Amino acid sequence: MASNGVDEQIKLVEGPAGYVLEGVPHLSDYIHDLPTYPNPLQSNPAYSVVRQYFVDEDDTVQEKIVVHKDSPRGTHFRRAGPRQKVYFKPADVRACIVTCGGLCPGLNTVIREIVCGLHFMYGVTEVIGVDCGFRGFYSKNTAALTPKTVSDIHKRGGTILGTSRGGHDTSKIVDNIQDREINQVYIIGGDGTQKGASAIYKEIRRRGLKVAVAGIPKTIDNDIPVIDKSFGFDSAVEEAQRAINAAHVEATSVENGIGLVKLMGRYSGFIAMYATLASRDVDCCLIPESPFYLEGKGGLYEFIAKRLRENGHMVIVVAEGAGQDLVAESVEQQDASGNKLLKDVGLWMSLKIKEHFAKQSVLDITLKYIDPTYMIRAIPANASDNVYSTLLAQSAVHGAMAGYTGFVSGLVNGRHTYIPFNRITEKQNKVVITDRMWARMLSSTNQPSFMNPPKGTTVVSN
Repeated sequence: MASNGVDEQIKLVEGPAGYVLEGVPHLSDYIHDLPTYPNPLQSNPAYSVVRQYFVDEDDTVQEKIVVHKDSPRGTHFRRAGPRQKVYFKPADVRACIVTCGGLCPGLNTVIREIVCGLHFMYGVTEVIGVDCGFRGFYSKNTAALTPKTVSDIHKRGGTILGTSRGGHDTSKIVDNIQDREINQVYIIGGDGTQKGASAIYKEIRRRGLKVAVAGIPKTIDNDIPVIDKSFGFDSAVEEAQRAINAAHVEATSVENGIGLVKLMGRYSGFIAMYATLASRDVDCCLIPESPFYLEGKGGLYEFIAKRLRENGHMVIVVAEGAGQDLVAESVEQQDASGNKLLKDVGLWMSLKIKEHFAKQSVLDITLKYIDPTYMIRAIPANASDNVYSTLLAQSAVHGAMAGYTGFVSGLVNGRHTYIPFNRITEKQNKVVITDRMWARMLSSTNQPSFMNPPKGTTVVSN
């Protein structure tokens, strides 16, 4: 196979029939003659019954599995899992874990399983937690993490390490890593956090340090590309059902009742779409990717009136990033992570709908607005996300011990893989409104597509 190294973070290996492997960096790329050691799992009784437990170096996972018979084999990623040789002596490992950005179900599970994976699978006893995000490397205390101290944290929401946005100073962070003699860094966060992780990896490589940097991608909005889904997403969709159920109860308990629920989804409407599909009580779902308009033929107001006349009640789900162009203009601001501060579309819509029907004097509506945003992200992970978070954490541990660096662990087509940082930070995953899943959602709600507004109508297009 021909190797084609594009830069220090992209390792392309090309093979026959259009095969392309997007590999991830390895410590041996810039530190020569590194010693290797037998993997401690070889003598671990828990894994003695597993046949072919170690992953072959040539095992890869295809990015796209739906192909035509004459299609090239396409892009592949390295399969995650333990290797026969490791590049760290367990007694020499000093690992740290940091969580950044917003909360998400499963954060504590990932922390727990990194600690327990290092300890029980590899015999690593020195793991520290960095307090309150990236700035904790140089302005906060750290805490020792052991299997005992993290034993039941997966039952809690949030993160025991604390989190924050911003505060990324690459030079200060790497200075701290070097001063503390840390040689494995586990960074849990979204695309902004992983951009920071990539910068840390590059600076570590520039200094020639034997430090593995592994990321675990986190976003409650499910907007990270390449991977099948992000941890915590299933829990968020499940919790969103409680808000939708409450809105449905309120709407059906009065004449011409409307339940309006705002869900998370800054740029991507996955939570709103999946929660709508799961509920079957929702009459209209509005997301950032799908333009809509309020007035005129085929608009939202007309559809609300039609549904109320048919059913006597209605439930509307709106993602927080939908309709931003229709909300009253204000000075655009950003948070510490560089995210655009959104206007409250849910509150705005509730007022606009009330005003419209009050002026029409045809339907006397009762509208209840429910915003469960922070309830959804603060819950513990459900069973499915606990298992998923465990496997992501263990994959990251296996990768770091095997000497890989500058990667995130992620699920691709049902298989755990190692993905270069640049692939998950280059764009955001969004709902494709020409895809079957959006069509399924439209058929569930029987709402208009809002794709053909009357001439002169203002249309939201995020």
